[in-house]
Amino acid sequence: MINLETPKKHRALIEQAHQTAANMLRPISRKYDAAEHEYPKELDMLAAMIDGLSESGAAEGAGAAGVRRDENGGDDGKVKNGANLASVLSVAEMCWGDTGLMLTMPRQGLGNSAIASVATEEQLKRFQGTWAAMAITEPSFGSDSAAITTTAKLDGDHYVLNGEKIFVTSGERADSVVVWATLDKSLGRAAIKSFVVEKGTPGMKVERLEHKLGIRASDTAVILFTDCRVPAENLLGSPEIDVKQGFAGAMATFDNTRPLVAAMAVGTARASLDLTRELLAKAGVEVDYDRPAQVQSAAAAKFLQMEADWEAAQLLMMQSAWMADNRKPNSLEASMAKAKAGRVGSDITLSCVELCGTLGYSEGELLEKWARDSKILDIFEGTQQIQQLIVARRVLGLTSGELK
Repeated sequence: MINLETPKKHRALIEQAHQTAANMLRPISRKYDAAEHEYPKELDMLAAMIDGLSESGAAEGAGAAGVRRDENGGDDGKVKNGANLASVLSVAEMCWGDTGLMLTMPRQGLGNSAIASVATEEQLKRFQGTWAAMAITEPSFGSDSAAITTTAKLDGDHYVLNGEKIFVTSGERADSVVVWATLDKSLGRAAIKSFVVEKGTPGMKVERLEHKLGIRASDTAVILFTDCRVPAENLLGSPEIDVKQGFAGAMATFDNTRPLVAAMAVGTARASLDLTRELLAKAGVEVDYDRPAQVQSAAAAKFLQMEADWEAAQLLMMQSAWMADNRKPNSLEASMAKAKAGRVGSDITLSCVELCGTLGYSEGELLEKWARDSKILDIFEGTQQIQQLIVARRVLGLTSGELK
């Protein structure tokens, strides 16, 4: 049975993440928002600290975790609070500090979660310590990952990649990129595999960096692959095309990354709520948790409604991560968490700007920045609309062909 209180074993890690967010990320948040594409050198020291904690075993969840399941669903009767739950809780705390800076943390890329979810045991050891971005989206599609056109052709002991990827988070800064490509377009989704392409590989070129509304401390790249030769052993997982399994192997990555994005939204929204409560109090508006919302001021009632929405998002986030730790299928819950947190995060941060008036809209406070940062969290790793579609298919028991 899941207990949605913060596990005692993770509280020290989460407190460390909160202190890091407050003392290291918040002070440089505005600086790197203004200096878009400038690498935050302060993060190197923080990354070294996380590496040390991970190597000592003192901070389970400090690095990227994955979703790996047993054939029997992992139901051995024992409840585990492991790395996935620790990861989402610590990510939420870091994003309470700054989402863009958290996204550009060395060795904490979305590609690391893909490696942790899909790689073989040998690959897990070989790619340990790499900082991996993830390249899925292409100019011809956004949320429909099955529409991938980037190709991977086997040539001797290498695969040759050709295609273009856009919106690659940390695409320039990362050590490597996990690239999704198809082995055979005629076989559809089942032929889509992911490859680890190391930085500097001939045929891989960062074409440009995007200018963005939010998360400006994080670089977002367009990458071209032109006859890019990648060692065959860098194909994550099995090279076999299993038509029966279909897209399930590649999609397992999202079961891990969607709760992480939900955690980013939860952390950003919490930051907005905390500051808004302080600013309302200074303006003489007190939020009374012992009285019904309808007998309080409109601002207080709105704040209580936002906190209720925030808590629902947090609990869904924790549930999806807990299920991954206990090796239970969590695709439905991961999409529910991402959909709820993405929408709630955007709604809360914008509402906080509105409640705080000129203080919310000006650059004197970080509220306007958090509102800008939060929008992407409702879009990437599958848009709000795509998550609702996935949830509907799961609940109704319909395939992607039956419900589009």
